[in-house]
Amino acid sequence: MTTGTHKRGLKFGAIIHGVGGSVTGWRHPEVLSDASVNFEFYKRQAQTAEEGKFDLVFIADGLYINEKSIPHFLNRFEPLTILSALAAVTSKIGLVGTLSTSYSEPFTVARQFASLDKISGGRAGWNVVTSPLEGTARNHIIRTHPAHAERYKIAEEHLNVVRGLWDSWEDDAFVRDKETGVFFDPDKLHRLNHQGTYFSVEGPLNIDRSKQGQPVVFQAGSSEDGKSLAARSADAVFTGHERLEDAQAFYRDVKRQAVEQGRSPEDLAILPGINPIVGATREEAEAKYEEIASLVTIEKALEYLGRFFDHHDFSQYPLDEAFPDLGDLGSNAFKSGTDKIKRDAKEQGLTLRQVALRSATPKTHFIGTPEDVADRIQEWFENEAADGFIVHTDIPTQLRTFVDTVIPILQQRGLYRLDYEADTLRGNLGVPIPENRYTAERRERLSTEEAAVN
Repeated sequence: MTTGTHKRGLKFGAIIHGVGGSVTGWRHPEVLSDASVNFEFYKRQAQTAEEGKFDLVFIADGLYINEKSIPHFLNRFEPLTILSALAAVTSKIGLVGTLSTSYSEPFTVARQFASLDKISGGRAGWNVVTSPLEGTARNHIIRTHPAHAERYKIAEEHLNVVRGLWDSWEDDAFVRDKETGVFFDPDKLHRLNHQGTYFSVEGPLNIDRSKQGQPVVFQAGSSEDGKSLAARSADAVFTGHERLEDAQAFYRDVKRQAVEQGRSPEDLAILPGINPIVGATREEAEAKYEEIASLVTIEKALEYLGRFFDHHDFSQYPLDEAFPDLGDLGSNAFKSGTDKIKRDAKEQGLTLRQVALRSATPKTHFIGTPEDVADRIQEWFENEAADGFIVHTDIPTQLRTFVDTVIPILQQRGLYRLDYEADTLRGNLGVPIPENRYTAERRERLSTEEAAVN
């Protein structure tokens, strides 16, 4: 691999995922069995990521469980709550949480993330999701799960409302002059008065903007609807690809769509998720993978696979025959993921057993010595498959290993920062502060009036 200085700089986020995203990872001797609800665990992981100069930590979420859900989903912190706690024990790293547009009110969402943004000093980010599982509807006032395409229409309007509410107060609205008794300038308080297809929201929001203006907006999902929403509205995209070629195709497509929306390619950071396994030798790294994979039984693998298809029962099919024809099953859940599972099974002639084990124990391409993993990261970065990565580790100590061994190599190669550029999430991601829309309107109006006079 060649080395050198790049105009672009790698971005990293770390998922803090409790007992892990696998079905049996909690059984590993290094994993705290209560990690998903253990604040000290979250604190250590967030501080480790901050030592590594990561841009952000990320808390995933879901709103429906059943007896077949993976252990982490069964018992875990609500994202905004744990991120607010982490804000007090970190100082630079961004704090990004998942919240569904299908099952939340825009005013409440705007207030929650604006509060996190103020508490953290401008480090908040919202991962916009539409909720894939149909059972979610049974836990909310919306009793029918919206179709996939409609969920994205709801998300578009929801996000526009939230961003409008975040601009309720212009940056200098609060005068707070004790001598005159003027607390705020009423001309700089604005009602949104939104009347749309899905939401009716008057405003204004009862909290002002932070020093980064608005929380950073992330979008997770690789379906066509998801890519379209990201290109129009997101600051960063979480995605997942196994092959370099697939990641490059996704990267080109989303950046192209962003340009078509009048944006710059640099306005949108694309961050695939990776699960690096680092060992002193390649053999040691392989042994670490095998240790994790050996914990998964075929029964648990089938349950794990079923979740992507709205908890479909795969135990009813022969294990060693061709993967069953599921028709449209999964299209209203994790659409891009289920489409890929069905496509790969057909093209590669995989059995149900093979598909289930692949899903439950995927073997990462980011495995090997620190130099191997750094090489693969550099390859994806330099070949425009990623602007950075969201790092997930099945074994918590692997995040420490990554920070201690891989990060220094990337720094030596000039690919990664030596220190934070800013103390806000926008500042470190290189995302500009959005000007308050009403301030911008006033400035443009005054400019037009001055031009007319002259």
